[in-house]
Amino acid sequence: MNALSVSVVICAHTDKRWDDTLAAAGSVLTQSHTAKELIVVVDHNPHLYQRLKSALPDATVAENCEARGLSGARNTGVALAAGEIVAFLDDDATAEADWLQFLIDAYSDSAVVGVGGLTLPQWDGGRPFWFPGEFDWVVGCSYLGMSAHRTPVRNLLGANASFRREVFARVGGFTSGLGRSAAKLPLGCEETEFCIRIGQWLPDKVLVTDNRAVVRHRVPEVRSCFSYYRARCYAEGLSKAMVSRSVGTHDGLSTERRYVIRTLPLGVARGLFDTLRGHGTGLSRAGAIVAGFAYAAAGYAVGAIRNHERPMSGSGQ
Repeated sequence: MNALSVSVVICAHTDKRWDDTLAAAGSVLTQSHTAKELIVVVDHNPHLYQRLKSALPDATVAENCEARGLSGARNTGVALAAGEIVAFLDDDATAEADWLQFLIDAYSDSAVVGVGGLTLPQWDGGRPFWFPGEFDWVVGCSYLGMSAHRTPVRNLLGANASFRREVFARVGGFTSGLGRSAAKLPLGCEETEFCIRIGQWLPDKVLVTDNRAVVRHRVPEVRSCFSYYRARCYAEGLSKAMVSRSVGTHDGLSTERRYVIRTLPLGVARGLFDTLRGHGTGLSRAGAIVAGFAYAAAGYAVGAIRNHERPMSGSGQ
């Protein structure tokens, strides 16, 4: 069987990530499985658009033609894509050389319509001693407690994800109002809502992760401080409330229930056990887990109240 063709989409929005964006693009252009095309979508930043258009002659550089934000930029990239598979890489992440090859391998099963990989944090200033692995999703990375390699999952992480292009025609695009935008809070979950919609509309299809498909996600020092951790956890709660209203609470919180009931208590227990063994950082990690859960729960409660007062945006269909 011929290898599937892949369009890779990178969404960029700020000149502050210039070097990161070029590194992300370079990691795509040097893959062992050559991408059919690299599409870089610039989110309403004309100056950055012109710079990238000149700097990346081997890529298709386009402006986001939808609403400002990550959802609109991704939808623009999907509309331009010609590959059978559309893969997404963040503008501050770099893919290992065999990333696309391992993503493609998982599509040998016709039931698979989406494949993600392992996203590892690349800390600018080193990993903070208090930062629990169970909360690596805060910095857009795979976290301790995620589903095992090649098992069906509810949703993929947006920094390292791919889908059959035909899926977008069947279930629509990413929903505006969920992803990061010009708002101050670091909202997310646009890929979560999209993946849940796939599961609801195409119940005979599955999403999987292949941990051999590795990307490294840069974490600047500003995201290593507790204030960002706190804000991101709170924002995640807000976003989860919006997702739950869009797709229903049962599906919207299915993975989160297991995470809260199993993963977090185990993480706290590990931290306390490490403390008893004389490792002082264990107590800090346990405390951060409790605090992160509290802020996320508060965000969800506030989001649930707000969602009764305003309508959702469209889903790019």
